[in-house]
Amino acid sequence: MADGGEQEELLSPSPVSPAKRLCSWPSPQAHHPRGSPGAAGGGAGGVGSSCLVLGARPHLQPESLLDCAAKTVAEKWAYERVEERFERIPEPVQRRIVYWSFPRNEREICMYSSFQYRGGPGASAAGGAGLPFRRGIRLLDSGSVENVLQVGFHLSGTVTELATASEPAVTYKVAISFDRCKITSVTCGCGNKDIFYCAHVVALSLYRIRKPDQVKLRLPISETLFQMNRDQLQKFIQYLITAHHTEVLPTAQKLADEILSSNSEINQVNGAPDPTAGASIDDENCWHLDEEQVKEQVKLFLSQGGYCGSGKQLSSMFAKVREMLRMRDSNGARMLTLITEQFMADPRLTLWRQQGTNMTDKCRQLWDELGALWVCIILNPHCKLEEKSCWLQQLQKWSDLDVCPLEDGNYGHELPNITNALPQNAIHSPGEPDSLSRPRRTVFTRAIEGRELHWQDSHLQRIISSDVYTAPACQRESERLLFNSQGQPLWLEHVPTACARVDALRSHGYPKEALRLTVAIINTLRLQQQRQLEIYKHQKKELLQRGTTTITNLEGWVGHPLDPIGCLFLTLTEACRLTKEFGALLPSDMNESRPPVYQHVPMAAGSPNSSESYLSLALEVALMGLGQQRVMPEGLYAQDKVCRNEEQLLSQLQELQLDDELVQTLQKQCILLLEGGPFSGLGEVIHRESVPMHTFAKYLFSALLPHDPDLSYKLALRAMRLPVLENSASAGDTAHPHHTVSVVPSRYPRWFTLGHLESQQCELASTMLTAAKGDTLRLRTILEAIQKHIHSSSLIFKLAQDAFKIATPTDSSTDSTLLNVALELGLQVMRMTLSTLNWRRREMVRWLVTCATEVGVRALVSILQSWYTLFTPTEATSIVAATAVSHTTILRLSLDYPQREELASCARTLALQCAMKDPQSCALSALTLCEKDHIAFEAAYQIAIDAAAGGMTHSQLFTIARYMELRGYPLRAFKLASLAMSHLNLAYNQDTHPAINDVLWACALSHSLGKNELAALIPLVVKSVHCATVLSDILRRCTVTAPGLAGIPGRRSSGKLMSTDKAPLRQLLDATINAYINTTHSRLTHISPRHYGEFIEFLSKARETFLLPQDGHLQFAQFIDNLKQIYKGKKKLMLLVRERFG
Repeated sequence: MADGGEQEELLSPSPVSPAKRLCSWPSPQAHHPRGSPGAAGGGAGGVGSSCLVLGARPHLQPESLLDCAAKTVAEKWAYERVEERFERIPEPVQRRIVYWSFPRNEREICMYSSFQYRGGPGASAAGGAGLPFRRGIRLLDSGSVENVLQVGFHLSGTVTELATASEPAVTYKVAISFDRCKITSVTCGCGNKDIFYCAHVVALSLYRIRKPDQVKLRLPISETLFQMNRDQLQKFIQYLITAHHTEVLPTAQKLADEILSSNSEINQVNGAPDPTAGASIDDENCWHLDEEQVKEQVKLFLSQGGYCGSGKQLSSMFAKVREMLRMRDSNGARMLTLITEQFMADPRLTLWRQQGTNMTDKCRQLWDELGALWVCIILNPHCKLEEKSCWLQQLQKWSDLDVCPLEDGNYGHELPNITNALPQNAIHSPGEPDSLSRPRRTVFTRAIEGRELHWQDSHLQRIISSDVYTAPACQRESERLLFNSQGQPLWLEHVPTACARVDALRSHGYPKEALRLTVAIINTLRLQQQRQLEIYKHQKKELLQRGTTTITNLEGWVGHPLDPIGCLFLTLTEACRLTKEFGALLPSDMNESRPPVYQHVPMAAGSPNSSESYLSLALEVALMGLGQQRVMPEGLYAQDKVCRNEEQLLSQLQELQLDDELVQTLQKQCILLLEGGPFSGLGEVIHRESVPMHTFAKYLFSALLPHDPDLSYKLALRAMRLPVLENSASAGDTAHPHHTVSVVPSRYPRWFTLGHLESQQCELASTMLTAAKGDTLRLRTILEAIQKHIHSSSLIFKLAQDAFKIATPTDSSTDSTLLNVALELGLQVMRMTLSTLNWRRREMVRWLVTCATEVGVRALVSILQSWYTLFTPTEATSIVAATAVSHTTILRLSLDYPQREELASCARTLALQCAMKDPQSCALSALTLCEKDHIAFEAAYQIAIDAAAGGMTHSQLFTIARYMELRGYPLRAFKLASLAMSHLNLAYNQDTHPAINDVLWACALSHSLGKNELAALIPLVVKSVHCATVLSDILRRCTVTAPGLAGIPGRRSSGKLMSTDKAPLRQLLDATINAYINTTHSRLTHISPRHYGEFIEFLSKARETFLLPQDGHLQFAQFIDNLKQIYKGKKKLMLLVRERFG
C-alpha cells in the first residue's frame, strides 16, 4: 500500500493492541531512552505543563525545522522506533512528535463517520445534516466539547448532547487512541453500534484539529511516572484508587498480589503497558474499523433481500471501499474482505442453487460491483506481493465454492479471459486451458486472472509517469507498434483489461496516471477505428451485396462486467468537474442533488494531444463505446445489463453542455459511425443479432438536431432497423407477447429484452415525428422507416396516437401532413391486427375513426369503401359506419347535403356487405343503418330472413324481431319470432332462462295480431317450451284479453275472450298440465326435506292450471292419489300433501 511503513495483513488480526505496548524503565545497569532524566527534559513540573499551541507563528513565517522533522516522523514512524533509534529524546522533540501524531485532515474523519462523502479534490462533506459528521460539527459549534486532554497518544474529553423538548441533556465521555496520524481506537459512552464513528467522536476529533491551542498536552503517562519518587508514586496510586475505588479496587489488589509474588507472570516481563505511549513497531498502522459491526451490518442488509433501502446501503458501503482506496487507506481492502465473507455466507446462495433459480437483479448488481472492486484491489500498482498473494488465495477459495455466483449467469464460461491479447500473457503456466474452454467463470475469476498482470512494462511506466512522452526520433522496429503516426504513445492491450488498469489507478488515488493511460487507450482506439475504416473500404462492395456481416468484436464494451467505457468516461470527466472545496457547503445544501458542471481542461502542455481537452475526449470515447457493433449476449441478466449500462452512460452524456468544441467532436464521431461498416452498430451492414442502437441514436438525434439536421435524421433513420425481427418476422401481427416466443426459433436463449428494445425503437420514431412536424418530405421518410422496421402493432398504434396529438394541438392549427401520417399508421395497425387477437383492437378501431374524421370526409369515405381490408364486419357496422353517419360527425365536419348523402350511401353499402358476410352479427346493425332507404332496408330484412334458417340463434332473431316491431312491422316481427321459437328449447327446470321474456313477448305479439297468428305460434311454443311455470304464465296471459287488439289494417277483432276448452288454447292447456305432471315426478326423484315447502307451493300452482277445464278437479284428485301411492315411502312429504290437498 501507499501508506508509509504500513505492514497490513488483511486476513489475520494483529496480535498486539496499540494501546498495550510495554514501556520499560532503566535498571541501574541498563540505559533506556525513557530511563534517563534527560529524556524527560527535567523535573516533574516540566512534563507537558503548558498548553499546546498550533499556528502561533506569524503569518507566512516558515515552519521550524523541528516541526518539519516531527511531522514526518509522526506520520511515518512508530514512536517505539523513535525511542529505539535515539538514546536521548529531548522533551520538546517528544512533544512535537506526540502533537503531530494526531490526524490533520478532516476528510479522513469525515470518511469514517458518513456513507455519503465522496473523496478526492473538491468533494463535499457528508451527505446530510443527520449524519454523524454533520452532527459532530453542530456539537462542536455549539460548545458541547469540554475537558479535552491529550496524554501522549490518547485524547479524551466530554461531549454534551443539549436538552430537547423530550430529552434532558446528556454528557458522554469520549476517548480516542491514535498513532501515525490515524485513529486506532475509539470509545464513547453513547454505546454506538455502527460501522462509523459516532457524532461525539467526530466532535472531539474536530476540536483537536481545529482548536489545538485549547488542548492540554501531556507526554505519555509512563514518562510522568518515571519522574516520581517512591512517595509520590504511592500517593499517586492511593489517590487514584480512592477516586475510583468502586471500579478499580479489585483490579488494584489483584495486581498488587501478582507484583509481590516473585514467580508471577507479571514479574517475568520487563516494563509495563502504557495506553498513552502509542503503538509498537510490529503493530499494523491503520484506522480504527469495527469489524464486527461491518459484518453485522452487511448480514442485516443481505437478510432484507435488497428491500427497505438495504440495496442502497450496500452500494454505499461499496462506495466507501472505493473512497478508502482512493485515500490509499488499507482499510479499503480489509473492509471489502469482510463484506465478501458475508456475501459468501448468504444462505440464499444455497437456496438459489438448490432450486435452480436465478438471483434477483439487485443482488446480481451488487455481486458485479463486488467482483469489479476485487479487480481494483488486485491491480493496485503499489500492492505488496505478499498482500496480493494472500488476497488471491482467498479469492480462489471463494471462487471454488459451489455457491459462488457465476460471472454471467449460466453463460459466464463463454466470455474471453481478462488477459486475452495481452503482451504479457507469455506468463501463462504450461498446460493452462484456453479461456474459452474453461467450464466455470465466477464473479471473482477476472480478479484472479489479474495475477498475471503487472506494471513493470517500461512502455507502460513511461505512459503513466509523463505527459510529454512521445516516440523517440530513432525508433527500433519493435517500438513502431507502440506509437501512432503523430508520435503519440499507444497501449495495445485487451480494451476492458486496459480500462481495468485505469480504474485501478483512479481508485487508488492516482488520477494523473489514470488520465495519461486513458489518453493512450483512446489514441489506440482511434487508430483501430481508422484501420477498420480502411479494411471496410476494401470489403464494402462484397458486404453490401451479401447484406449481412459477421461480428468482429468478441465482446461488447457496453454491459461488460468491468464497464470499460464508463471507467474511461468518469476518469476524463472527473478531471473537468467544477466543484466547491471540501467543507464549503452548509448543512442546508447537503440534501440538494445538483447536476455536475464541467469545463474544458486542456491536456498538459507539451503532450502530443495538447490541443484537445479531456472533456472532448470523454465525449469521443463514450460515442465510440456506445456505437460499437456487438452481439446481443445470452441470458436475461446479461441482456438487461447491456440496456442498463447504455442508459447509464447516456444519462452521463446528457449532463454535458454541448459547446462548439463538443459539437464538432459529436459530428465527427457520428460520421465515422455511419461510415464504420461492420465495426459500427450504425454502419450500412450489421449482423442479424447485433445490439440495436435505438436508445443511443435517440440521444444523438436530439443532440445533433439544432446543429446538423441532415446528419441527425440520416443517423436516426439508419438506427431504426431491428434485424433480428426483420430477417425472421412472419406475416401478420407480431405484437407482444407472441413474437418473443416465435421470432428467434433457432436461438436459445431468446432475446429477453426484446420488448424493451422495441419500445426504444418506438421512442426514437416518436422523437423524429415530433421534430419533423411541418416537413412533408422528412415525415414521409420517417413513415416509410416505421412501416419497414417496426413490427409490433401496439407500438405502431402508440406512434399513431403520438403523431395525432402532435398534429392536433389545442392552442394552434392542425398539421395536415402529420395528421395523414397518423392515419397511415392507424391503417397499418388495422391491417396488422385484423386476423389476430388483440385486447386493444376495439380501442384502435374507435381511434382510427376519430383520426379519419379529423382528416376529413374523404378519409371517412375511403375507410368505409375499403372496410374489408381493415375491419371485421361487426366493427365496420357497429363502430365505423355508425360513427361516420352520426349527428356528432356531421356537425364536426360541417357537412353539406351531398356529402351527408355520400357518407350515408357508403355506410348502407357497407352494412349490406357486412350483413351478407356475417348476418348473425351484422343483420340488426344493417337494418339500423338502412332505415332511411327503403330498398336497402328491404334488402337487409331479406338477408336476415335468409340467414334465420342457417346459423342465427334464437336470441339474435328475437332481437331483430323486437326491432321490427319497434319500427312498425309487427307481421315481419311475428315471422322472425316464429323462426326464433323454432330454434329454442326450454327444459322443465329452466324457469329462469333469459329467453323466457322473449317467449312471453312473442306470445303477446301473436295474441295481439289475432287468433290465426296465435294458433300458428302455440304449436311452436308447445314443442319448444317444457317448463310448466312458463307455459302456465303464457296460458294465463292469453285468457285475460281478447286476441287481435294490435289494430292491423284490414283485420277486425271479435272482442271475445278465448276458451281453454277450444283450439288453439286447448293444446296449450294440455301441454301445461303434462309439463306439471312430468316436472312433479322429476322433482320428487331427488327431493330433500328442506325443499318440501317449496314443492307444496309448486303443487298449489299446478292445481290452478288443473282446475281450468271442467273436469279439472277430478284430474287433480287422481294426480294426487297417484302421488300418494307411488311415493308413499316419503311419509313426511305425503303427510304435508294430505294436509294441503286432502
